[in-house]
Formats: sequence, structure tokens, C-alpha cells
Amino acid sequence: MLTIADVRDQWSPEGVYLNTASYGLPPRAGFDALQQALADWRGGRTSWEHWGESSEGARAAFAAMVGVAPERVAIGATVSEFAGLVAACLPAGARVLVPDVEFTSTLFPFLVQEARGVQVSTVAPSELAEAIDASTDVVAFSAVQMSTGEVADLDAIVAAAAHHGATTLLDATQACGWLPIDASRFGAVMCSAYKWLMSPRGSAFMTVGEEWLERIVPHSAGWYAGADVHTSYFGPPLRLAGDARRLDTSPAWFSWVGTQPALELLNRIGVRSVYDHDVALANRFRAGLGMEPSNSAIVSIDLPGGADRLGRAGIVAALRGGRLRASWHVYNSDADVDAALEALSP
Repeated sequence: MLTIADVRDQWSPEGVYLNTASYGLPPRAGFDALQQALADWRGGRTSWEHWGESSEGARAAFAAMVGVAPERVAIGATVSEFAGLVAACLPAGARVLVPDVEFTSTLFPFLVQEARGVQVSTVAPSELAEAIDASTDVVAFSAVQMSTGEVADLDAIVAAAAHHGATTLLDATQACGWLPIDASRFGAVMCSAYKWLMSPRGSAFMTVGEEWLERIVPHSAGWYAGADVHTSYFGPPLRLAGDARRLDTSPAWFSWVGTQPALELLNRIGVRSVYDHDVALANRFRAGLGMEPSNSAIVSIDLPGGADRLGRAGIVAALRGGRLRASWHVYNSDADVDAALEALSP
């Protein structure tokens, strides 16, 4: 295992970057691999097959991170395409419960199914577990809310869903990479890799339990969903993979070339170590602002003009819902916290 101090030189931000909840900064290993692939593409120096192999390496690394077998992991480009597959397989009359501030890539795929009778209701994230009842078929929610940084009570939600016979669809995009996630506890787990997994945009994962795998129709099936991708280039019969790979879409090669090294590096550090590091920085920042400690790497605060003050100091953060949002990750340090607090001081 590596410590964060061991790999600090993998990142070289030009200033203080506090916006991982929008996109993560690539480690040198991932960035260099991507640049090499782009150079080979530009020069026509190679065939493409080894670029595709990066998607398989990334699949294995993600499976190890969330505690499932690689055969349970599908790959794609976005969370919304995975959520859409789940939503499309629901029967008319199915009842879906979603947090009222849920990111729309998880919410909209279910709302568009209302025209054929799928029923969607929303509650505050803190009320989600309590709102699950015998009429609930699916609970679709984020492990960490992008707008507020609120961490879901995963234990309570999983227990309530199991008690009432509901299945769960977890969006772990704002969690995987810093918050330990055991994907085996959920019906399905979706994750885009370009945030806390510090990968190029265009790579995403979904872990699928047996219940969902049996129900989901692979509407976008192509050659990469075949039982053997290299003998699935043309012609019938339909010959899909028997595991979660049947939900794969053809990989955007260069995104995956940059994704595999980033995930493998995170696994060598250990997500639990990243959690301790990130939350400690977030709580140091919260303390400097007079806030109580929390369990999130994302800090959201109503601080008028705060984002502008950080920007003038060369510090990159975000403004979401009128609130300053600062997100802390492996390339941040105590010095970054101090710089941000100084910029925000009266």
C-alpha cells in the first residue's frame, strides 16, 4: 500500500483546486498514458486493441474498489445511460422514490417514464429511509448529494428497502474514490469516473445484481456486449455475454486509457485512507468557518461573495444553488485549507 505522501508528486495543480465535485485532476500516471495514446493515434503508429484492453483493466480495478467480481460490472460513458436502462425495464405502475434534490442524471430517466405509468415521488434526502414503505419498488439516490455534500444514511436506506421488498439504485459518482462503498449491498451502483476517480470524462461503471441483470434489456447492445467481443463484429445470431458485460457499450478508447491508471493508483492508496485525508481537510475548513464537523469531503455553505473571493485569490471552487461548494481530495493539503480560509476572511 502507498500513503498519500508517497504519491503527492502524481499531481501538479497550478493553484489551489477545490472543485473535484465538478471534475477531478488526473494523476501523472493517467495523464501520461493518455498523452501516449493520443500521440500514437495521431501518428498512426499502432492498432487499437490494446486501448480497448484498458477498459478491462479499469473494470477490474473498479470491481476491486467496490467489492464485487468484475463479471458484475458493466462499462459505459455516463450515469444517465445506466439509469435509463433500469428505468426502461420497470413495469407500468412501478413506484420509485428519489431525493428531492437528486442530480438529474439519476432523476430524469425515471421521470421520462411517467408517460407509461411509472410513478416517481420525492422526499428530502434525510427522510429517504423513513419514506420507504410497502408501496415502494425502487429507491434511486446518490450516496453523496452534489449540491450539499450530504452523505446518505446507507445502512438505514438498505435496511428499510430490504424490509419492504424494494430494490436500490445507488449513484456513487460523488462518493467512489473517497467514500468506501460496498456495491454488493445494492441492486445496482452507478458511477461516472471523471470526478473523484480522477479520470477523463467518458468512462462510467454500473455494478449489477442478479435481479437487475435478469430484468434489464440491453437496448444499446453492440459488439462490445457480445459473449466474445472479437467474434461479435458482424452478423447474427444475437450472442450477448451472460454477465454484466451484456450491458456494455463500446468504449471510448482514450477515456479508458486514462481511467485504468487512476483507479489502480487509488486502490494502492486505499479508499479508507483517502476518506480519512479528505474528511480531515474538509473538517479543518469547516472549523475555520465556524461550522460543526461532518462526514463529507464536500463543504457547502451560504457565504455570499465567497466564490468570488476565492477566485480572486486564484482558488478554484464552485457555486451551486447559491452556496459556495468546496470539495477536498488527495491533491489537497492543510496549506490549501489555510489559503482558502485566508481568502475568505473579512
